Amino acid sequence: MTEIEDLVKSGKIHLDKENYNDALSFFEQALSLEPGNPDLWNLKGMALRSLGRYDEALDCYNKSLDIDPRDNASS
Repeated sequence: MTEIEDLVKSGKIHLDKENYNDALSFFEQALSLEPGNPDLWNLKGMALRSLGRYDEALDCYNKSLDIDPRDNASS
């Protein structure tokens, strides 16, 4: 596994356990390594939304769409 994959895996585990601050930390570390990855922005947005930080979450979702304006509803 790459470092980013390890960070994402750890972040998702923390999301599942409702450790949102820890999840956010892992996703931010992954983004520092790969800031152009739209999936990482979505994951950061999920952690922020779970923390009630809705404006910041929306910014992350919009950044993800700016990078890759795909329609995820069909995937």
